[in-house]
Amino acid sequence: MKETMEPTPAPTTGEDENFANRKLIRPSLPRVEHNHGNHNSGHMQVVERRERPERHDRPERGFDRGDRGGPGGRKSAPPEQTNAENFYYQKQMQSKTPMVIVLQDGEELRGIIEWYDKNCIKLNRDGGQPNLMIYKPAIKYMFKEEERR
Repeated sequence: MKETMEPTPAPTTGEDENFANRKLIRPSLPRVEHNHGNHNSGHMQVVERRERPERHDRPERGFDRGDRGGPGGRKSAPPEQTNAENFYYQKQMQSKTPMVIVLQDGEELRGIIEWYDKNCIKLNRDGGQPNLMIYKPAIKYMFKEEERR
């Protein structure tokens, strides 16, 4: 039920005979709603409402917190684990890349990563040196040995 006004012609008077015959055209006005937030003002607020296309790919009520189109346009939080670290270790293990691991105290260890888990990595070293299991919190950073040259 829309409240619109139809265009109506303006009344003509005999004084304006020398002007061309003009018609007053009233455009259809937007829907008027009362301003419920401020009852004392007595003013009305003009609100234009656009039709929304139906979306069948979302639930009828409520949005998930991770829904990007939800109220407020909130984006979902990034995942806790991106698996980038796992991907890096897997790649270095498969290609048997010689690595340099720098510990928190500045000591450098050289070798090939044999395996890793959530807390540590196993470094195979050559030249008669023992293989090491290194806790990840003890590692400051690591890089490929070929990048040093």
